[in-house]
Amino acid sequence: MPGKSIVRHRRAPEAAQPGSLEKGIDILFSLSAAAQPISLSQLCRNTGLPKSTAHRILAVLCSRSLAKRAGTDYLVGDLLARLGDARGRIPGTRRAVLPYLLYLYETTRQTVNLAVLSGLEAEYVERVYGHNRVPSPSDGVDRAPLHCTAIGKTLLAYDSGLRQTLADQGSPPRLTRRTITSLTGLDRELARVRHYGVAYAQEEFADGVACVAAPVFDAAGKVAMSISVAGPAVALPLARLGISVRGAAQAISAALARLG
Repeated sequence: MPGKSIVRHRRAPEAAQPGSLEKGIDILFSLSAAAQPISLSQLCRNTGLPKSTAHRILAVLCSRSLAKRAGTDYLVGDLLARLGDARGRIPGTRRAVLPYLLYLYETTRQTVNLAVLSGLEAEYVERVYGHNRVPSPSDGVDRAPLHCTAIGKTLLAYDSGLRQTLADQGSPPRLTRRTITSLTGLDRELARVRHYGVAYAQEEFADGVACVAAPVFDAAGKVAMSISVAGPAVALPLARLGISVRGAAQAISAALARLG
């Protein structure tokens, strides 16, 4: 009709929906904030994503080593962990730690290791190799299981949540005839680690290899890393080395407390 105005109603703009990149970042933030591997259901609760979407994005993240599986759960992937660089969490860590590693090498002439926790494994971030070292499955990959290595036991002993996560995976795998595969037996072993402040492994990860390790604590009193001395099982004086390794770990802990 003449004179009648025509009003066109515009649709209200829809709220912007997050794209795949934002969803992936949300998942990575959730994984990074978790102290232990977390389930798909928990990730969905943390991020608000549908399971099908989270599962699809996790598959991509895992394929790029930004996330990885731990049984049915998920954790930060190796690439992201390396980008974070565990040694850089406390400025000056390497400078504070390396003299003690070299001291242990000079006094033992055996392989000296420094490791941090990475998911359900120990990741070696510094190694000084001895001349008469026995080949180990960790050579070349710089990673080892927690349940059958001295350095892994020290990382496991002081973290009840990590211990439960490991137990949820079932009985630990047997790698040699000496590997502890009973969860009850492993609990007893970890109790000794907490009591004496030192861990031992005699041919539990590889035949012919023995190791002694001790935990390094940060300024907050949490285990930040572990150091160990490894060598031929037939020649390594574990009891005497235990005193040296524990003393070095205590000295590193004191140095980290001054830094942190």
